Amino acid sequence: MKPRQVIPESGDDIATGPDTTGHEWDGIKEYNNPMPRWWLWTMYATIVWGIAYAIAYPSWPLITKATPGLLDYTARGALEEDIRRFNASNAPLDEALVRMELDQVQSDTNLYAYALRGGAAVFRNHCSQCHGSGAAGATGYPNLLDDDWLWGGSEDAIRYTVAHGIRNENDSDARFSQMPAYGEFLETEEIDNLVEYVLSLSGQDHRIEMAVAGSELFAEQCSACHGDAGLGNQEEGAPNLTDAIWLFGGGRDEIRHSIYYSRYGVMPNWNERLTESQIRQVSLYVHQLGGGE
Repeated sequence: MKPRQVIPESGDDIATGPDTTGHEWDGIKEYNNPMPRWWLWTMYATIVWGIAYAIAYPSWPLITKATPGLLDYTARGALEEDIRRFNASNAPLDEALVRMELDQVQSDTNLYAYALRGGAAVFRNHCSQCHGSGAAGATGYPNLLDDDWLWGGSEDAIRYTVAHGIRNENDSDARFSQMPAYGEFLETEEIDNLVEYVLSLSGQDHRIEMAVAGSELFAEQCSACHGDAGLGNQEEGAPNLTDAIWLFGGGRDEIRHSIYYSRYGVMPNWNERLTESQIRQVSLYVHQLGGGE
């Protein structure tokens, strides 16, 4: 604090005290203490740094973009450069994975570990939105942890499904099957009988007389895809009706809805968005989750 002389309004004594700004509120005066020099120089340095940064890097927003900066740096460009660098370093592994038969990859410990790590990343980014972060699925989205596969659960079968998808309109090689909507040509009583028979196939409570009547209709209308015993057919994508695993629900109401209106689940083809190596990585990852055949 800088002392100075203060002359009171009354009296002849001269008092000394701290320097003030001259501001006063209810008798409280504001000291005029200068900031430490080191603090001032630090503040000036940050101002200079801020000006230099604003000139060198993108900073000031414009109508459609920001000022590019003298260094022409962008976070997107830096990310793309990192991706190119990592892709280049992983290229030998990707090439080896594409060349090798999928059921032989486990014999190469390093390659298999690389595939599983990459497959986990692909799954989190592209598959977990439908199948869940733990791959347990949901109503209408298959559980990838069990051993019940509509189109086959081998490494190659999973790879084909991932690459081409199911019932989409973008890939002519997509897996395709379509169950008729039996509500359009069967009587209500016939559908009810079919429901009871399907319930009986999986050991659920059912009405016996109706199930007997439904068995004949099942043989006529359903066995061509689901098999005479209802065990399903992976070549047709027809589910096994004898177990307790149901994609759209296995209760009486859910089964009736499936028979009456049919179901038409769609999976996109990933061969236009993922590389062949990434498709193989996620196929191997899914296969080892526990449900791969």
